[in-house]
Amino acid sequence: MDQAKALPVDLEQALLVGRVWRPGHGPSVVAVRRGEVIDITAATPTMADLLDRPDRVALAASAAGESLGDVHVLMAASLAGQEGLRLLAPCDLQPVKAAGVTFAISLLERMIEEEAGGDASRAEEIRVRMQALIGSDLSRLRPGSPEAAKLKAELTERGQWSQYLEVGIGPDAEIFSKAPPMASVGTGARIGVLPESRWNNPEPEIVLAVDSRGEVVGATLGNDVNLRDIEGRSALLLTKAKDNNGSCAIGPFIRLFNGGFNLDSVRQADVSLRIEGLDGFELDGASHMREISRDPLDLVRQACGRHHQYPDGFMLFLGTMFSPTQDRMGPGTGFTHKLGDRVVIASERLGALVNEVRLATEIEPWTFGVRALYAKLAARGMLRQEA
Repeated sequence: MDQAKALPVDLEQALLVGRVWRPGHGPSVVAVRRGEVIDITAATPTMADLLDRPDRVALAASAAGESLGDVHVLMAASLAGQEGLRLLAPCDLQPVKAAGVTFAISLLERMIEEEAGGDASRAEEIRVRMQALIGSDLSRLRPGSPEAAKLKAELTERGQWSQYLEVGIGPDAEIFSKAPPMASVGTGARIGVLPESRWNNPEPEIVLAVDSRGEVVGATLGNDVNLRDIEGRSALLLTKAKDNNGSCAIGPFIRLFNGGFNLDSVRQADVSLRIEGLDGFELDGASHMREISRDPLDLVRQACGRHHQYPDGFMLFLGTMFSPTQDRMGPGTGFTHKLGDRVVIASERLGALVNEVRLATEIEPWTFGVRALYAKLAARGMLRQEA
């Protein structure tokens, strides 16, 4: 992939912050200024620290730091999987949360998974029947509205009640824990699916960066790697389906909100998905944020507030409308990953998140956690003693 296409089209105007691995130093917080990558760890040792500061925009734009070279070179090295200077997931101490069933089409696909019991061969027959039953009603509904409650009652009466219907059009959103702090992987890394999964897919999403006060301060891209057969067997297997080694990819950078990019930019964004298989398989699709059924701020408020606080901030996946259904291994088989698939999730003003699919049991184990991060920072003299 051309590294220029993995960066925002308006790179010169974008205020990008992220994390890189520096040989001999470890994880470092960086800002991108006019195409140059600047290590600003001395001013803000963690991304959580940076995002929580009221002066984050000014700090990212002007804090003194060490130049690490051209961002295009960094991107090329990361996409090539090189072991030297490379991109990491842009978050660190923040837990990663995710909102599920936030688009009408994703509600339909979740209901299909549930009825199919994780059997991909039954999906198409169920899809046709449900589309005939539901039509396009779901896409026009506001979750929690009287109209939504009426439709839910009608579908329940027809024997189509579903736990996914409850969170798709009911008053309460599904907010689940996707990954713990430090577990996410970045652009160029390998993502993992469980060996026993036979029906799985990427989920291209926009991810919000939220500070400890619940303020949305930026956005990035994410892949909520999804094991459809495992969650389809039982929603109680959500963690087994969603939280595995390499199952959460975020990047390439967090774009901070400023005068030229804000939450309205997110609301109007398009997110594309491209899958390229070693077998010659290709798939293209897209999610359009304007079609989301719950406003991003509503999802943030349901995740945090008086009922739940995040002292280190958090990252929030907003959900996807795109679940690949294109047959890959014969009629009626639907889509599932093959090892070696290259997944490209992109949005014009956020860049591209690129990863390769492997087995979660065979990619690099997750060994670098919060304690390891602080040990590296202490060795660099980057930790300040609080009064």
